[in-house]
Amino acid sequence: MFPVSHKTVFVLDHSSYFAQPCGQPMEYDVIPRTKAPGFIPAAPVTKPLWTCSVECLFEYMRIVFDIYPTNRLIRVVVGNRCMNSWAQKEMNMNQLAVALASVGPPWQEAVDDDEFSAVQGLSQAVEALCQPSPAQEEYLASPAQDQIPLVNNGRIICLTHMKSEAYVRSLEECVIDAIVQHNKLASASELLLPINQCEVTLIHITPVGEDSHISSQARRELSDVVNSEVHVAQSGKFLYFKTVALVQEHYDLSSTTVTGIPMKEEQNANSSANYDVELLHPAAVHSDIMKQEQAEGIIIPSKEGLPTTTITLKWCTPKSNVVELHNCSGAYRITPVDVNSRPSSCLTNFLLAGRAVMLEQPRKSGTKVISHMLASHGGEIFVHAIPTCRSILEDPPSISEGCGGRVTDYRIKDFGEFMRENRLAPAAPTMLSTMPVKPINKALERLERSSRFWPIVISDTLVGNLMSTISPLPAFMVKEELTDDEVLECKKVIYNIVSLEAKNEVLPVPVVGSRGKGPKREEQYKQLWNELENLVRAYSDTSSQHAKVLECLLECKKPTGPSGDQLQQSPRNLSDAKIPSEEKLDTKQIEQSWRDLDKFQRMTEREKQELLKGEKSFDSPPSKKTKTEELIMQPGGQNLLSLWTKRVASINNKHHAEFAGRLEGSGLKAKLYPHLDNEDMEGGSNGSNKSQSNSQTLTGGTQR
Repeated sequence: MFPVSHKTVFVLDHSSYFAQPCGQPMEYDVIPRTKAPGFIPAAPVTKPLWTCSVECLFEYMRIVFDIYPTNRLIRVVVGNRCMNSWAQKEMNMNQLAVALASVGPPWQEAVDDDEFSAVQGLSQAVEALCQPSPAQEEYLASPAQDQIPLVNNGRIICLTHMKSEAYVRSLEECVIDAIVQHNKLASASELLLPINQCEVTLIHITPVGEDSHISSQARRELSDVVNSEVHVAQSGKFLYFKTVALVQEHYDLSSTTVTGIPMKEEQNANSSANYDVELLHPAAVHSDIMKQEQAEGIIIPSKEGLPTTTITLKWCTPKSNVVELHNCSGAYRITPVDVNSRPSSCLTNFLLAGRAVMLEQPRKSGTKVISHMLASHGGEIFVHAIPTCRSILEDPPSISEGCGGRVTDYRIKDFGEFMRENRLAPAAPTMLSTMPVKPINKALERLERSSRFWPIVISDTLVGNLMSTISPLPAFMVKEELTDDEVLECKKVIYNIVSLEAKNEVLPVPVVGSRGKGPKREEQYKQLWNELENLVRAYSDTSSQHAKVLECLLECKKPTGPSGDQLQQSPRNLSDAKIPSEEKLDTKQIEQSWRDLDKFQRMTEREKQELLKGEKSFDSPPSKKTKTEELIMQPGGQNLLSLWTKRVASINNKHHAEFAGRLEGSGLKAKLYPHLDNEDMEGGSNGSNKSQSNSQTLTGGTQR
């Protein structure tokens, strides 16, 4: 509620060191149009270090007050004097300028340096942070203070010159000691607040061109309450750049450079040129841009020379009617980096006149994308963030339409059932005091277990479409503990899938959003085993009983070889299952059956169909199968040779009868007209025919 940036105290060193010039000459034009002979140019004029410090203080305050006109308070301490209070009416730069003018410049001689040194100012700054602001006083008087305690945070920024590293540590120890003492006083007083968190920023200032014997230090924790950082900056424009960079860091600000602003030339009103203006605003303005892939191309170094980056946006044709502008997702105040430059003042006057400007993202190709807008409301300029995707004012798409129109097969009914199973009910007050674990924590644990494996899209899962086949395994795996009977039920589900795969049965999977034939049976079973492993493995660490289910699944699942094909593993779990002893089969028969299954799977579809048709034409009466025999490819441990022999015999018996001569003869040859050799036979054939008949034989084959 009250962040560190809520209260900031500036400590200005007013010692004699800041009376010396900063070393950067001022730019001014006093050269006459016609140089007379013997013209002597004016000597360069430089500002003292004190003036540069005051200007940087005012620039810091201007940026903060332009973007955050309320609830961001700044006080100034010079020596042991406070120039203003925490009142909102005293957050005024004009009033503060009058107060600092009364202090006057520092003495050039070292007179009363202890009175105006940074040590006195830091002690006074800690005392100022202990004083409540008007917003904190209002919060203390409200009833909400009894529920949430007030947290008093603040920041101290000290502009000084440090003589050595030991002097830096002495300043930090001074702040720590002052906070400890004032917190003791605040705990015993109703008018003061103890400091919970304080950030100290020490800025070491030197004239331009002078070497510094102090090194910068990143933010580090000095105690549970105090964090400190040290910055080194030369005076003049370098101190200005450091101040603007610090205000961006302290208040989470970002920079935007508006490029391509058409503006008439000051010297020639008939011609125009394009200018750039850099603006500061809260970082939330660019939250959508930073999420895009093209964000890297529009982030460039600051064109004003700041040690920060900026985002470039291109000027579009302005609109005169603000009512016709696009809807925006947020509006934020802005302030120019260089408020006194001519391009900044022209842009400010243009917007204050009631015009609005659209800003687009610079792109090398593609359509124009307008992402921001500049407009004035009530005499203040705002930057509006325009959403570049679906407008937040439109109705969200139906879940049946899918995200962006691409995914449409969500498990909507299953998700509704999932929500009903995880509904919350109000807990009785007596339960809260007696239960060791809060009901909300138990509900969160249950929700986490229930959603640990939950596919969203129908086409991406087989487990979600085969709940009738694999039930009750998913419901049991979600439980915290499993009994022996529940583990046995889970194993039966796994054995059932092994049986379905052995019989080469088609899985009842709905085909959604696909054309033509679906995936092959082998691919379906492979996907089913993988999903089952992911499901069981997600809950395997819940208890030892859950781990037993995973062990059973891994034994039944076909392991994947190096080439990606599935290897067949002997189902050792079949002999280990709880099956009566009279129904158990020999292990060799089971392994032989699995080898026969491999041969069956390597057949073509036509061969498989012919084999299945041949099995239906068996003349043997159907025998009653046991539970264990149903898990094997064929009953009785039959192999493919016996199946094929029976099929051939049945086909031969069905198509023709065997040749009688072959049945009576020996070998593969049979004699034609064997009675012609009988001498008692009456004349029939002549000698030639008789010789031909004796020489003719019939080789193996079938003739009709």
